[in-house]
Amino acid sequence: MFLVQFTKNREILNIPMKYLLIAVFTAYVLIKLFEYWLEYLNYTYLKKFGTDIPDGFEKVVNQEKLDKIRSYTIEKIRFGIFSSVYEAIILLVFLFTGLFNLYSKWLLDLNLPFIVSAILFFLFIAYVHTLLQIPFSLYRTFKLERKFGFNTMTMKLWISDLFKTLLISTVLLAVLCTGALYLVSASPSLWWLWVWILFFIFTLFIMYISPYILEPLFNKFVPVDDDELSASLGALMKKVGIKISKVLKMDASKRTKHTNAYFTGIGGVKRIVLFDTMLDKMSKNEILSVVAHEGGHWEKKHIIKNIILFEIISLIFFYVAYCLIESNFLLLLFNIDIGHNFADIYLFPVKVFLLQFLFGIVMFPFSPVFHLLSRIFERQADRFAVKLIGTPGYLIEALIKLSADNLSNLHPHPFYSAFYYSHPGVQERIKYLKSLKINTKTNIE
Repeated sequence: MFLVQFTKNREILNIPMKYLLIAVFTAYVLIKLFEYWLEYLNYTYLKKFGTDIPDGFEKVVNQEKLDKIRSYTIEKIRFGIFSSVYEAIILLVFLFTGLFNLYSKWLLDLNLPFIVSAILFFLFIAYVHTLLQIPFSLYRTFKLERKFGFNTMTMKLWISDLFKTLLISTVLLAVLCTGALYLVSASPSLWWLWVWILFFIFTLFIMYISPYILEPLFNKFVPVDDDELSASLGALMKKVGIKISKVLKMDASKRTKHTNAYFTGIGGVKRIVLFDTMLDKMSKNEILSVVAHEGGHWEKKHIIKNIILFEIISLIFFYVAYCLIESNFLLLLFNIDIGHNFADIYLFPVKVFLLQFLFGIVMFPFSPVFHLLSRIFERQADRFAVKLIGTPGYLIEALIKLSADNLSNLHPHPFYSAFYYSHPGVQERIKYLKSLKINTKTNIE
């Protein structure tokens, strides 16, 4: 509770706040520079080794395709750096030039009820952020993705998606914020616990309703018209203990030519969703192997483990947030001065925004740890899929096709992939699959 008690002055541990603020600013800039260095590292590595076709890819990747993969990856790197610099500059200007102070004071001067004022505080920031990102979204969709043959979206559909996303985000944010802010005002000393519980319930609720209410707002889902494939998928997942309610095809091709597949649903009853682009490019056994991998995540309880880990971290986050928000540390650190005519509770959204910025800095070094855990889970799921199918061959072929069709980088720098990749690099993944034992008879033929 030290931070709750100490901030009656502008020093902490005898360090003036201005020096702490300089340290925060420097840490953020250094993190961004480190990210750009990683991108440059990946770029130079691709330039050096990206002309070599990996073993096993010869059937689907020729030199022309490889050149296209290199060009696509390089353009994404350049675009990513440019958009990141743009967003970082805007954030730093907003926080460190007094604009955030003026914005907070303007909103509080409206003298709105606490919950209304706080909701508008977050909504206005979200709307401005969306508006500022529109040029980059348009460029990514209609320039970059279209140049490499992925984008199939019309401008009408893009605008429709934008407004649907804004509407859904507004409703969900308003509902969640209303509940959380009520708990903050009703339980000043324990709100961190009640809000954590609320967020947990809300997360499960969204996971449950998303396949039935939210996702159909953007895509059309129809039963797969291949009865043999549906029956095979159902029989395969039954071995894992998963009951498949439906095998659905999603009209992903109206937006993109990228391929994918995923599970939806909570508990032992699942829906399998296959991109129509995937059905057009993969054989039955390759699709079965991909779904078997997803079944491995369920059988190994990776989703539950991720939820538990996330909730533990979230609980710690909420308690630390409570300690910082109850103090004046954040206001003193960022030199926020909006007058003294407001009750402390009205400053809650101001402190939350500042806290999000700080937590982004603090959590950055843990990113490779979380990605390492994810790669361990992916390897376990791969091993399970091979055990279930009886051979790694079909999954290997599926991975090769997915990588080639999506123009995935076949030569990521090892340090870059270790820091950012949630999945092992495709070459590393295939090498591991080939090392697994192969049954003399597969389980799907």
